[in-house]
Formats: sequence, C-alpha cells, structure tokens
Amino acid sequence: EPNGYLHIGHAKSICLNFGLAEQYGGRCHLRFDDTNPAKEDEEYVRSIQDDVHWLGFDWGDHLYWASDYFAAMYRFAEELVEKGLAYVDSLNEEEVREYRGDFNTPGRPSPHRDRSVEENLDLLHRMKAGEFPDGAHTLRAKIDMAHPNMLMRDPLLYRIKRATHHNTGDEWCIYPMYDFAHCLEDAVEHISHSICTLEFENNRELYDWVVDNVSVPARPHQYEFARLSLDYTVMSKRKLLQLVEEGRVSGWDDPRMPTIAGLRRRGVTPEAIRRFAEMIGVAKNNYVVDIGKLEFAIRDDLNARAPRVFAVLDPIRLEITDGLEPETLDAPYWPDEARDETRPLPLSATLLIERDDFSEEPPAGWRRLAPGRAVRLRHGPIVRCDEVAHSAGGNTECVRCSRIDESAVEGSVGTIHWLSAAEAVDAEVRLYDRLFDHPSPDDDPNVDFHEHLNPRSLVTVRAKVEPGLSAAAGGTHFQFERLGYFFTDPVDHAAAAPVFNRVVTLKDSWSRAAGDAAGDDLDARRAEKEAEKDAQAARSAAGLKAPEDIARERGADHHARFASLTGAGVPPKIALGISNTPEATAFVQAAPSYARHAESTAKAYANYTVKASGDGNPPYDTAAFGAFVSYAVDNDLGGSAIKRAHDAMVASGRFDPDAASGLDDDALAETVNTVVETHSAEAERFRAGEAKLLGFFVGQVMRATGGKADGNAVRKALQARLSGS
Repeated sequence: EPNGYLHIGHAKSICLNFGLAEQYGGRCHLRFDDTNPAKEDEEYVRSIQDDVHWLGFDWGDHLYWASDYFAAMYRFAEELVEKGLAYVDSLNEEEVREYRGDFNTPGRPSPHRDRSVEENLDLLHRMKAGEFPDGAHTLRAKIDMAHPNMLMRDPLLYRIKRATHHNTGDEWCIYPMYDFAHCLEDAVEHISHSICTLEFENNRELYDWVVDNVSVPARPHQYEFARLSLDYTVMSKRKLLQLVEEGRVSGWDDPRMPTIAGLRRRGVTPEAIRRFAEMIGVAKNNYVVDIGKLEFAIRDDLNARAPRVFAVLDPIRLEITDGLEPETLDAPYWPDEARDETRPLPLSATLLIERDDFSEEPPAGWRRLAPGRAVRLRHGPIVRCDEVAHSAGGNTECVRCSRIDESAVEGSVGTIHWLSAAEAVDAEVRLYDRLFDHPSPDDDPNVDFHEHLNPRSLVTVRAKVEPGLSAAAGGTHFQFERLGYFFTDPVDHAAAAPVFNRVVTLKDSWSRAAGDAAGDDLDARRAEKEAEKDAQAARSAAGLKAPEDIARERGADHHARFASLTGAGVPPKIALGISNTPEATAFVQAAPSYARHAESTAKAYANYTVKASGDGNPPYDTAAFGAFVSYAVDNDLGGSAIKRAHDAMVASGRFDPDAASGLDDDALAETVNTVVETHSAEAERFRAGEAKLLGFFVGQVMRATGGKADGNAVRKALQARLSGS
C-alpha cells in the first residue's frame, strides 16, 4: 500500500517474492493496493518503484493498481448481493463494533441484515451515485455473526469515502476494503501464489470465501510466512512516519532509518540486503533476527568493494624530528589482496594521528604509541615517541618522534594510520549508529518507544581525510582503515565540502559494549555460524535438510564440488544446484569473474545461464560469461540492464557492454533533458534541497523510455543534469 516508504522488512518480502518467481520460472507482479485514497501519496508510489528497482528486481510490464479493477470489483459486489451473500448495512461504525461481539460472545445480526436483494441493489447503486454522506451505509458480506473467526462476522466490503484518488480522481465515492479487494486482484491477475506475513493467516478464510463466491477467472491461494522482526528497530509504518513528522530524523531517507531509502543513503548496497535476506531464510514461526546478521552481511559485501584509505577523526600532531624529507608514497588501495590499484599518499615530517592511538599511561597490552614506545606508520617508517607537548589545558597537543631502524625493534610493534598535516583535507564525517539503544524498543506497551531512541545514533565530527578523497563522487564506498566502512553522502557530498557517512563499523562494538568479552573479535566466521544455526533451525522446523547434508548424501564427489563453491563464498542453496554436475561447477569456476565475484558469478549462472542452456550447453564461453558478470557487478547494473546484456550475449555468443544500456548515451541524455524541462518546478525544488525528488525523476525517465534505460545510468545522468553539470 503506497502509504509510506518501504523498509528492511519489505526488502525481505521483495527478495522472497521475486526470488521464488525467478527460481520456479514464473513472474512477479508489482501491484499497488490503492484502496484508501486518504492515506496514499504519489511520493510513496515513486519511492516504492525506485526501491524495488534498486534492489535489483524488475517487474517488466507487470505493474498494476487495485484501482485498475474498481469497476470489476463493483460488479463482483453486485454479484454477491444478487446471490444473497451481501447486504447494505446502515449501522454506524460504533454500532457495527458493538453488534460484532467479542471472542467470548457471538455477534448479533444487524437489523438491516434481511433487506431484500432488490433493496440492497438499489442502496448499493445509490451509494455509488453519491446520494449518501460518508458513513451512512456500508456493504457487508452475509456470512455468520457467530463465527469463531471474528473477521468472518459479516465483514465490511465497501464504505462511502469522499476523497480524491491519485489515479481515478473523483470518479468513485465508495471504495472496497483491502480484504475484499486483494483476493480479487490476485484472481483477475491469475496469481498462483499470493504470499503474505503471518498476521494475515486469519484473513485467509475471508480471502477464500470471497474468491469461492464470485465468478473470478482464476483461483489464487494465499501462503503465509513470518515477517522480519529485527532487534534495535521498529518496523511499524505508523511509528516511522511519526519519527519523520516529529523531526526526530531528517526524513524517510535518514541513514538511521530502517527504510530502504535510508539504508541506501547510508551506503548499504542492494547485494548486502539480498545476502541478508538469503542468510535469515524463510520461517513459519515468528522470531526476532539479530541485527548483527544484517551488519555482518553489510561488512561482508563492503569488504570486497571498498578500497582502503586513511582518515583521522580526532587528530593530534606527530612530528618526526630527525630530518625526514617530504615524499609521496605509492600506497595500495588493497594492501592485503593481489590487486594492483594504488594512490599517492604524501608523507612529511608533520603528521596527524588519532588521539586514541596515543597514551601517556598505557594499559597492559597497549600496542599503540606511548612515551618511549615505537609503532609502525602504516605503509611508512617505524617511529618512537621521544617527547610529548601539552596545551595550556593539559591535553596532549603534539608527540615528537624519531625514526628507528626495523633491526633495532625488539619483538613486533603495532601499526597506526596517519595523514600528512599539510595535505590533509577537512571533511564532515557522520558516525551513524543504531537508532534505538534497546533491543525491543516498542515491545512494552507501558513505555513510549521514543524513550529508547539512542542519543548517539548520529555523531558528526570535523575530521581529516586523504587529499584524494575530495575528488570522490557522491555514492562511493571506502574503508577508513581501522575505523569502519564509509560512503560519500549522495546528497550533501561535494569536492569543496566532503561528507562521509559511516555505513558500519569494522567490528561489532555493540556486543563488546554489552559485556561480550569476545565482541572485539566477532568476525565473519562467528556471524556466519550464527546465521547458519538459525537457518538450520528453520529448515528443521519445516522438515527440510541443509544443502550441505544433501550434497554429502549425494556422494563424495558432489560434496567436494559443493565445498569448493561454498568455500569461495557461494551461498549453499546455489552451490547445491551448481555442484550437481562437474561441468557446471567447472564452467562457473573457470569464469574470469569467479576470483573476485564468486557469489555473483554463481548467481548469474543459476539465474541466467541455466535457463539459456536449452540443450545443456551454455550458448557462450567462460570468457564472455566472466566479462558479463564483472561488468554487471563493477557497474552496479539494474535487473533490466543485466537481462538485456545477457539476451544479447545469448544471441551473439559474446559479451557486448553496449547492449546493457538499452539506450545510447545521446538518447538517454535527450530523454533526461526533456523530463527535467517538463518538470521544471520539481527540478527547482530538487535544487533547493528536496533530494527525495530524485526518485520522482527516475520514475519519469524510466516511464518515458518504456523501461529500456538502466536505472543506475538514469540516476547518474539525472544527478549530473539537475546539478547543472
């Protein structure tokens, strides 16, 4: 329903719905249930489409609205009346509630329940014609006022509501209730699997009753699964809207919000969210997911995509006193990997280091700088602290050091990061943390959830960063070594005033703060084991075997192939399918993209190559396939662009990057210019600070191109055009 922005819980559902359709060769529809015009807004419609595309899914031509079927729904309502299965009731809202009874008391029939078919049809037609005021009448199903399921006690099907609808204007003054509309939309669209969360389990009885009693073209079925409940988070749209309207956050895209827009602006990638959804799996019982699993998925994703750089958040000076001549180091972006990208890093006699990396009275086990002790400057020399200078207030202002030869060092020394003071660039660094400081902020009905807002969910510092970072484009990831993963804010970052958002810390500081002695060492293996334990519990509850157990049962060779894939980072479910044959495993592992993007390579094979291999043999070689995967990952292609590139590769046997665009650069630029000029008022509002309008412009361009343009290319072109560059 377009009455708010999508959040991480919706993301899990989106991954499930589109994922099932893809896995079983079906299709997934995007449909807006716009049956309540008073709460719906075009802004939400645009944001939802933008978010689904950003997550990597494409509904193609299958975008629908409940309002597309208003006329059909009205005819179905007439059919129920004609069959004696619905009636017009004139009780008011309070009386309806009173007559319904409760869980211990059966309801009473409305005094209007036995109106004749002719009278009911007449009243229904007059309701539609606008003869009655809001609330004067409702249309109700005639089922059973003593039914043990309260929803089946003559539920409301239509109400009178004079409100201008964003799609149909003032054409209608009566609107269907969600429970009546949703199942009919599914039936008209020939939906086979209508997937929802467990709180709708009781509604299934009404869902089935409606479709069984009208002349629908297909018989859909509803299936329920547990919704995502995440600790340290609220998922209620009402409460999230409250935070926005009260100014507790800067908007729906505030990087502390659990909305997809907020996660995106913070710097979380769609791959990380899809990985998280895959890790937690699907369950039939409600349970709360540890937010640490989401943070692990984010770290795991950014570890492979974020180059390593230096930043100093709370600087003190370090002076090298023994005549160091300025020089420029060729520092690696990926110091622990076999990648050859480097950047120039100035080294001089006056440096800046983190205040926390120096202690005049170091505790036991201290491996950083202290009087008389040595540390290694990352990528540079080893220095020893000879002298400390203090400010008038007694704070450490400067440490003076001399270089020492490695041969003079006894044992190992710690390593700290640094910046050359003269070349360091001022930057705003936003240290985002969890929005709430309690694992269940809205569970206690006697405590307002506002009381659990984390006062340190955003700490802004004036920091120093490497000189090259001011040239980074908005929306670029970095790892600030020893500090965390950061992202150039896509709205506020500029070369003259760099702004970096902390996406996630390098380690789980919250476990440590909660007294977990091992928290400082909480790493990928531990989080992965916890995630797999939860997934195994869910599988056991459903009577399913773990992929590894299945692979082991299929024999040593199969299990060896399975293990080689999962060991490289391929998710177990995908690894199980690929390892079925030596040929498939060899094809995936021979692709040039496998070394850097094992998971993406395996997913591309499962989602695209398998379907294209009608005779069992891929229609292209591993070189073309690897180039296709690397290009898709490195350029963050959307789902439609990936499909176009793959279709072209199937046809030609080779990979052509131009096939991904769907439009050439000139055609895209012309469309972007036309859209911006047509919506000049919105363009001015965007330039004045309404950054959320970018989603509106993306939607307009996608519509104008018939969905041919790549969403990421559209976004970049719009950002350039709207900024005047």
